Amino acid sequence: MLDYPSLKVIHILSSTLLFGTGLGTFFFMLMATRSGNVAAIKVTARTVVIADWLFTAPAVPIQLITGALLMNQLGFSFTSLWFISIMSLFIFVGCLWLPVVWIQIQMKNILRVLPDDAPLPSQFTAHMRRWTYMGYPAFGTVIVIFVLMIYKPGLH
Repeated sequence: MLDYPSLKVIHILSSTLLFGTGLGTFFFMLMATRSGNVAAIKVTARTVVIADWLFTAPAVPIQLITGALLMNQLGFSFTSLWFISIMSLFIFVGCLWLPVVWIQIQMKNILRVLPDDAPLPSQFTAHMRRWTYMGYPAFGTVIVIFVLMIYKPGLH
């Protein structure tokens, strides 16, 4: 078993990767779409899907595993209000992320067959709107999780 400092480093790095990848892909997809440049949007959409599979997807189980191991080493209760709050928020973010991944794939597929000089179809625009609206509460919730992780209210 890894010692506490090693687990904490892995946990912090994976949370940084999770948040950073999400924020980065959100920003670049939003900016590419706002540019109206279909070729740029195509490349960005493909990259966003790849980034989610390479970075975000593995970071999720790493967060769960290292978080549980850290709690165990610290003797924190898995029935505490703090842990239940964090897990509820984590699940909420996951419930937003799963449809977002599906939407990203749909947008990528729409763009794959679209000529570079064509206007963005309304189906893409509708997906982008849903994708964006789901991103805001997800990022806000992740920030709340970070705050709870740092301050651990009710555990001190």
